[in-house]
Amino acid sequence: MPTDRILDVSGLWAGYGATPILQGVSMQVARGEIVGVIGRNGVGKSTLMRCLIGLLQTWRGTITFMGRDVTQLEADARARAGFGYIPQGRDVFPQMSVEENLQVGELIGGPDGKKLPELVYEYFPRLKERRRQAAGTTSGGEQQQLAIGRALIGNPALMILDEPSEGIQPSIVQHICDALKSFRDELGTTIIFVEQNLDTILAIAERCYIMEKGKITRSLAGEQVDADNVRAQLLL
Repeated sequence: MPTDRILDVSGLWAGYGATPILQGVSMQVARGEIVGVIGRNGVGKSTLMRCLIGLLQTWRGTITFMGRDVTQLEADARARAGFGYIPQGRDVFPQMSVEENLQVGELIGGPDGKKLPELVYEYFPRLKERRRQAAGTTSGGEQQQLAIGRALIGNPALMILDEPSEGIQPSIVQHICDALKSFRDELGTTIIFVEQNLDTILAIAERCYIMEKGKITRSLAGEQVDADNVRAQLLL
């Protein structure tokens, strides 16, 4: 792994009520990487994403982002610091138009002066066709593209996605995978994602962390990120 770390998580504990879910999670992500967090359902992957973005309070441990300790920052402050988050289930504003949803992202900032609609519509042309349509009336794949586009307009240094392929037809998933790789290659965006879909993981992950029972137990890198190794972790 390159040494230019953008994210360093050390000894992270968190949970709900009195129940611990994350139990000493540590991980590092280098600038410009695309990293998957994989494992069977219920091991704490989504909880980890919520902690990283600031939607769930950390009990113990530290989250360092671009050399800054952000462990105690609220979610909105982390967004301004350079985090972008696409939650499971997409979470668009259904009564607002596609374009109005994207304008919400502009409140955080735009990449190097490239503003709505040119940046997002360049990557997701379907959204341009639907720009006046209420977001809640678009397809699941279009809503996922919209959620990603809304985060992208904020110019995140680190984009965090929770189950980006869930409930989406394969052709749209492939387009989203291609777009995510373009974000990294063209904009320098670092990407962390949680995923259960084997094809999606194999399409974009350069490295994977394996989670079991609230802990990261090992990682896969390079040629280790293959169908047999990934499938074995998803079926644990």
